[in-house]
Amino acid sequence: MQKLDVFSNRLLVDILGEGGQTYAVASEELDKPLEIIKHKGKYAVFLDPLDGSSNIDININIGTIFSIYHKSTDLLRPGREQVAAGYVLYGPSVMFVYSSGNGVNGFTLDPSIGSFVLSHPDIRVPKQGNIYSVNEGYYHLFDPEDKKYLADLKEGTRPYKLRYVGSMVSDVHRTLCKGGIFLYPRDIKHPSGKLRIMYEVNAMAYLMEQAGGMAATGNKNPLDIKPQTLTDRVPVVLGSVEEVKKYMAYHSS
Repeated sequence: MQKLDVFSNRLLVDILGEGGQTYAVASEELDKPLEIIKHKGKYAVFLDPLDGSSNIDININIGTIFSIYHKSTDLLRPGREQVAAGYVLYGPSVMFVYSSGNGVNGFTLDPSIGSFVLSHPDIRVPKQGNIYSVNEGYYHLFDPEDKKYLADLKEGTRPYKLRYVGSMVSDVHRTLCKGGIFLYPRDIKHPSGKLRIMYEVNAMAYLMEQAGGMAATGNKNPLDIKPQTLTDRVPVVLGSVEEVKKYMAYHSS
């Protein structure tokens, strides 16, 4: 872990621990969930404290992903049970994108007053798009269906543009605002996928659905999966409804 990973994790865990609303924090950077016994908090928070941290040294956008659940004896619950989710994007401006089950809103930090102001009310994903986001460096490892899908995107009558930053927050934020599709499929080296369902996938799938988009892992909705461990991974695609349906058709034929 880089120093900023460690610092981000410690800062967020400390703040959540002192806030009084949280009874447990699970983070990608913690070996096990942290139970906060000094407060009678009602929520469990799952964190990817610094998504895209491999981009820190080249100054590319990174972010924080979070997911919130009501208190329960079992931390391993389907994403459908989230009560809220969101992310913070650290870029040319700092944006906070959030949903508590009634649509998605974006807030931008105004440094002059030290507060986030509503800048992107009721974000809605376009039903179609012409941008796809995937790490094509793994193309030779993808399933044949995924290779065929990507080839058709490039060679079809409606050309698509590839845009890939390499931090999930940045790529999903663009998809949320402009439409298209974000893909992190399985490959030969990662047959179960690479993204963690509790720390990354559930939050982004929840936001995408709340904004009128769609998410899928295989022929399932990732929000309906009950994880067996905190580090379970799944392949995922999410974005505009028509684009995700088109992708899924390649795997159903």
